[in-house]
Amino acid sequence: MHLDREHCVRAVQSKDARFDGWFFTAVLTTRIYCRPSCPVVPPKPGNMTFYPSAAACQQAGFRACKRCRPDTSPGSPEWNQRADLVARAMRLIADGVVDREGVPGLAARLGYSPRQVERQLLAELGAGPLALARAQRAQTARLLIETTPLPMAEIAFAAGFSSIRAFNDTVREVFALSPSDLRARAPKKSTSNTPGTLSLRLPFRAPLNPDNLFGHLAATAVPGVEEWRDGAYRRTLRLPYGHGVAALAPKPDHIACRLTLSDLRDLPVAISRCRRLLDLDADPVAVDEQLRTDPFLAPLVDKAPGRRVPRTADEAEFAVRAVLGQQVSTAAARTHAARLVRAHGTPVDDPEGGLTHLFPSPEALADVPPESLAMPRTRRTTFTTLVGQLADGTLHLGVESDWAETRAQLLALPGFGPWTVDVIAMRALGDPDAFLPTDLGIRRAAQELGLPGTPAALTARAAAWRPWRAYAVQYLWATDSHPINFLPV
Repeated sequence: MHLDREHCVRAVQSKDARFDGWFFTAVLTTRIYCRPSCPVVPPKPGNMTFYPSAAACQQAGFRACKRCRPDTSPGSPEWNQRADLVARAMRLIADGVVDREGVPGLAARLGYSPRQVERQLLAELGAGPLALARAQRAQTARLLIETTPLPMAEIAFAAGFSSIRAFNDTVREVFALSPSDLRARAPKKSTSNTPGTLSLRLPFRAPLNPDNLFGHLAATAVPGVEEWRDGAYRRTLRLPYGHGVAALAPKPDHIACRLTLSDLRDLPVAISRCRRLLDLDADPVAVDEQLRTDPFLAPLVDKAPGRRVPRTADEAEFAVRAVLGQQVSTAAARTHAARLVRAHGTPVDDPEGGLTHLFPSPEALADVPPESLAMPRTRRTTFTTLVGQLADGTLHLGVESDWAETRAQLLALPGFGPWTVDVIAMRALGDPDAFLPTDLGIRRAAQELGLPGTPAALTARAAAWRPWRAYAVQYLWATDSHPINFLPV
């Protein structure tokens, strides 16, 4: 998109918010970069140049616009719909890997040399991994400056900077303001009395239908780990430096997010995982336009556009829960998971009192005696094999996972059929084209709509929905009256 100058100019002149995060507009006369929907009068086309990332703008010497705040744009949907090296690298950078492990650690996770990763990112995004991580640190610093009363020295290290001088220099360079000036300009808000608690807004591309998104998360919530309270979905988070509690509530133009963190260095990772959980970087216009081409799906899309795929904040956790949910009801799967949480989860303190544990890690579950598991013997074998391979690193599920390779690894495990693998691909790995033709809810919806009834015929028909079949699944599921399809009261 960012290479097509004519389309970019039209998007800027029409202030089209759909393209926020797809590319950034740098103005040659003012040396400022903006999001496409910036409310100011658009510059002359000859004064515009376009970059694929905020980091590339910053490297070229442009500073962020103070009106439209391009650092708060939704992320590019490209990184959610692709599984190549660049997309996997961007997901890892958002998860804070460069700050924790450096570029060599990023490259090792991807299975490439640091030089190859650098070359690929420069070619597509105009910035290398260090510059991209620096842009993320600047955004995190701004959030902390504007939403907390923390001293600047604490903010510098919480945002990932190695020194206060680097923090000051970066903030001045990116925002053309000192940290103190940023805080003085921020709207005055009441701050939480709970240490480590932050309130922020998570942007998304409209439209967003919250019904199936929050309905699914609330209906399948594991007691102690997740809950629906006062109009918000709340859950505990296992994070690199500690743990956290996230509360996410749908609003007309954003998601209200309240994070309570044991270590503020986990802020960018927590935000990234919340965005991924709610699929907030999706491009609903592109998805819905494709699905509307099918006359059987078009009425469903027109009735409630903007459905997202409810994902997960922990890939290994979801894989375990997928096994617990094999051939049982939603209520039974929650019961099995709750038993594991009470027996093997890590206790945490929740300021609001509703959440009690982190979901057990694969290492903790690998030590569970098989005979203590209340499930059939074959599923017990499936469970113990999965957690054993997750614990010893034979199988790794993460934002950097190669979708095709991971599918093959999962299919090789005992008790893993197409349904289990595809639901993990859809909700844990984030594959937007994962499809569940054998799912009972999908088959019922197909019968009701007049679509082919057999898995093979339905799969053939669904070829026209690619690469968005995971979103088609959400629209098909929505034809049922199951609680997963309704925003909780």
